[in-house]
Amino acid sequence: MNWLLLAVITALCLGLYNFFIKLASGNIHQVAGAVLLQLVAAAVGGFLLLYIKATRQPVSISQTGVLYSCLAGLSVGIAEILTFYVFTKGAPASVGTPIIVGGSVAVAAVLGWLVLREQITLGQVLGVGLIVAGVVLLARGH
Repeated sequence: MNWLLLAVITALCLGLYNFFIKLASGNIHQVAGAVLLQLVAAAVGGFLLLYIKATRQPVSISQTGVLYSCLAGLSVGIAEILTFYVFTKGAPASVGTPIIVGGSVAVAAVLGWLVLREQITLGQVLGVGLIVAGVVLLARGH
């Protein structure tokens, strides 16, 4: 499976993730919801890792990989809690989700360019600019 198809499937899963957080918000404490979400995610990953080990597929782990995985976990843990708060405060899914996701895409693109020195084309700059413009337009109405 190529990376583009995997990215589309990932986008679908992240869309469902944000939609279900919106549905849960107001029905569970924000931190409890985020912890439950993370426990379920850890269980899914844990079962997949056990399967990979059981089928004797290699699993590489380095100190650098562990460090960045922990930093990503810290970031997503805070983001999940804040997402619950955003929706508990009444943000519509049709506005809150695009602001959160669009903003995160813009941040990742800029960090890739500035920190990782990734090449960026004019089309990519325009794409990120359109995302930022969309986030601004969505935020202005609320």
